[in-house]
Amino acid sequence: MQDLSTINTALIIMAVVSVLQALVLIGMAIGGFLAYRRVMVLVNDLEARQIAPLRVKVDGILEDVKTVTARVAEQTEKVDHAISGTMERVDHTAERVTTSVRDKVYQAIGMVRGVRAVVMSILGTNGRHEPPATAAGRV
Repeated sequence: MQDLSTINTALIIMAVVSVLQALVLIGMAIGGFLAYRRVMVLVNDLEARQIAPLRVKVDGILEDVKTVTARVAEQTEKVDHAISGTMERVDHTAERVTTSVRDKVYQAIGMVRGVRAVVMSILGTNGRHEPPATAAGRV
């Protein structure tokens, strides 16, 4: 019977150790939950005191950046229209100047040709040169 009492004692010790292990695990779970709760309170407090004001400032800065970007885009569009209009006016003016100069040059050329024709008619030549006689033509 001694063997049975030894086995019973070992079983009792194992049962007590198992109960102790269960109590330790339960205690650890409760401690973990309490630590989690404290950490969450600290995180929420930190967020309320530090993160929220920073977020408000960052949101304000982002809003300012959006406003500035919109203004820059608007001004860029105005400058683009102004440059396009100016280029069109420059092209139109250049075309008018070219046409005007061309007309004046054609008038001057016409006058020079007219004066040349008058001079040639006064001098009695028709302005055409006769080709020189070739050696083959003298036979």
